[in-house]
Amino acid sequence: CTLPVRPAAAQAVGLGLAQAKHCVACHRVEQKVVGPPFKAIAERFKGEAAAVPYLAQRIREGSRGQWGAIGMPRQDGVTQAEAEQLAAWILSLYRDAE
Repeated sequence: CTLPVRPAAAQAVGLGLAQAKHCVACHRVEQKVVGPPFKAIAERFKGEAAAVPYLAQRIREGSRGQWGAIGMPRQDGVTQAEAEQLAAWILSLYRDAE
């Protein structure tokens, strides 16, 4: 028997993964550090059907010019499944802000 993950627990899991994969070295939930805040990313991609696969690809392959002059490097230590989980968590932050 598995219990459903509660929203607060899902947020803790997402943040824990972001911490474990060192995303928080450049990103915070609400503050700009080097990269944009996770909530700003969520707002930019709200309602886009392909947002999870797109963001997962950007997490793994990196990007340049999306949020300013400083690019995001490739994240070779993040698996595809982890990237998708991170992307889904980031997008969930927009719903939490409503």
